[in-house]
Amino acid sequence: MSGPVIGLKKATRSVGDGASGDGTGAGAPVGADIGERPRLITPERFFGQGVVITGAAQGIGRAVAQRIAHEDASVLLVDRADLVHEVAESLADVGAGSVHSVTADLETFEGASAAMAAAAEKLPSVDIVINNVGGTIWAKPYEHYAPEEIDKEIRRSLFPTLWMCRAAMPVLIDGGGGTIVNVSSVATRGVNRVPYAASKGGVNALTSALALEAAEHNIRVVATAPGGTLAPQRRVARGPSPEGEQEEAWYRRIVDQTVDSTVMGRYGTLEEQAGPICFLASEEASYITGSVLPVAGGDQG
Repeated sequence: MSGPVIGLKKATRSVGDGASGDGTGAGAPVGADIGERPRLITPERFFGQGVVITGAAQGIGRAVAQRIAHEDASVLLVDRADLVHEVAESLADVGAGSVHSVTADLETFEGASAAMAAAAEKLPSVDIVINNVGGTIWAKPYEHYAPEEIDKEIRRSLFPTLWMCRAAMPVLIDGGGGTIVNVSSVATRGVNRVPYAASKGGVNALTSALALEAAEHNIRVVATAPGGTLAPQRRVARGPSPEGEQEEAWYRRIVDQTVDSTVMGRYGTLEEQAGPICFLASEEASYITGSVLPVAGGDQG
């Protein structure tokens, strides 16, 4: 990234109402939205390729969708929120490729299969699948999680990637190969979010294990592990906001750890997360598979 981005103001330790790409939800520091055009693009990098992007309605997923569309891919944007159709409409004419959208519940195999069926129908080819669904719902010490909350956290942050990889593999194999990029998190060592950390640890294991199986089919499987990422307030809430002094204190500990664990001492931006994801998805990363790349200002997770 260029110098002006390195010099961004350090994140404050106050509790707000935003969302961040390391999986934290309501209560994270709020940042600026992406512009109408990415600050950095590589024209034609994805020309002629079909790309599926999940969790594309907001945050990192939307930033990735914007950049890949500007870099001339044909894209299918997937989200469970109808907002994804607005995002697709806004990107309809920015590049040489076509832009499509579909809603699906990716916490189920049926939803993931439907998304991949739509991709096979709408895209000229399916070359890249970017799995971006997930995020902390609650923030509290593990002993305070109810069993049903643990189940919901795992279903939110592990199963969408697990099911999408399963649904994508036959399509990519039939097409002669491709790339899967999973979005994990450095919060595998995060406080007050053990179920989320376990989920993203599962994503890391899925990435490395599936890469071993997929290589013979000419399929790369890679991941990024974002750290705290400034984003605008979510239009579709991920979970409840902290209530009361105790919940705010639990959440504030996440914010403090996120900043303290980075060498750069700040949250990242949406563009700083989208760039590495797009690199790993591209042919520039053709000799990389099974790797999880931390994108967290020096925090290795």
